[in-house]
Amino acid sequence: MNYNVFSFPGVTVNLSEYKPHNGAAEYHLILQISDIRLNYPDQLHAISSVFQQFVKEYLAECPVVFKRFFLSDAANQSELLYTRINEKSAVSVVEQRPLNGSKIALWAYLVSDMQVRSQPNGLIEASHSSYSHLWGTGAQIPASSSEYQTNQVLETYIRQLNQYHCSLADNCIRTWFFIQNVDVNYSGMVTERNKVFDEQGLTEDTHYIASTGIGGRTANPKVAVLMDSYAISGIKEKQINHLYALTHLNRTSEYGVRFERGTSIDYGDRRHVFISGTASIDRHGNVIYPGDIYRQTQRMWANVKALLAEADCSFNNICQMIVYLRDSSDFTIVKELFEKQFPVTPFIIVHAPVCRPEWLIEMECIALLPVKNKEYAIF
Repeated sequence: MNYNVFSFPGVTVNLSEYKPHNGAAEYHLILQISDIRLNYPDQLHAISSVFQQFVKEYLAECPVVFKRFFLSDAANQSELLYTRINEKSAVSVVEQRPLNGSKIALWAYLVSDMQVRSQPNGLIEASHSSYSHLWGTGAQIPASSSEYQTNQVLETYIRQLNQYHCSLADNCIRTWFFIQNVDVNYSGMVTERNKVFDEQGLTEDTHYIASTGIGGRTANPKVAVLMDSYAISGIKEKQINHLYALTHLNRTSEYGVRFERGTSIDYGDRRHVFISGTASIDRHGNVIYPGDIYRQTQRMWANVKALLAEADCSFNNICQMIVYLRDSSDFTIVKELFEKQFPVTPFIIVHAPVCRPEWLIEMECIALLPVKNKEYAIF
């Protein structure tokens, strides 16, 4: 994995890149506003124009597969943002305030040689080799409760997957659930997700899905549950491995939440690793070091390191990280800790309460490991 940092007027770009001698190159970019004095329209213009310029000049106009915009105030910022979105990639928009003081930030994922196209059912299909990568963003159903919204979002997603002869159990690799007022609505989302999982054959004896369930919202105040998703058509069961790190963590089913701590996907030429939202928790499911942001960060890293190790990865394989803080006043110390531990790895710190109030911090990440396996098709 190669890393680099680029400075443009008003914008900083952190890049991770994997460029094999043969096969598709992969890039993760995190763009953050460095001049926070700019108003929102100017910040949006700066981040959009720098992204376009960067892709054109440095990435040979590589296809964009996925983008996520982090906003400080979705109700007042989303409309203008959507007028600037005119591409066929998957685009996620969520209110999770960037904690460097800016109003907008961007995570983007690009892959060379991908054919990216919008589908009538709302998913974005990115195809390469014998696989179709199916990205869903912004799934939402304004309704009376977080339970009902979760049910309808998942049932709609299941029907979308069925159109590709895919299923939630066999093909969905990763979900993100953004919960408005997470302290109130998270339990309803979990209860209904568990019911749908039971119906779809996702159990402790089979497997669950890597996931992040975190505070976040859309512009519509009636939306309590917002979902992004990632599935793969053409994948075989034996290519998917779930990560547990039972020396550090317990199974999430032990406290009723039901998601996988991490999932790795083996291709013929590389391994992708998706680490779910991970916090300061022990192997009995207890919150460790309540009230201590420094020690919670250290324990969180230890848990992530143990999960990565099960996939033969280390921190050096990480492509990008998203860090979630409950209390924005912890930003300075967390930023210093991450910059010391990960001086070149792209990361962003946003305000997003974790599902338990005692957890002050959570992180997720994506990693990549070169492998050679003639049994599987290349990525």
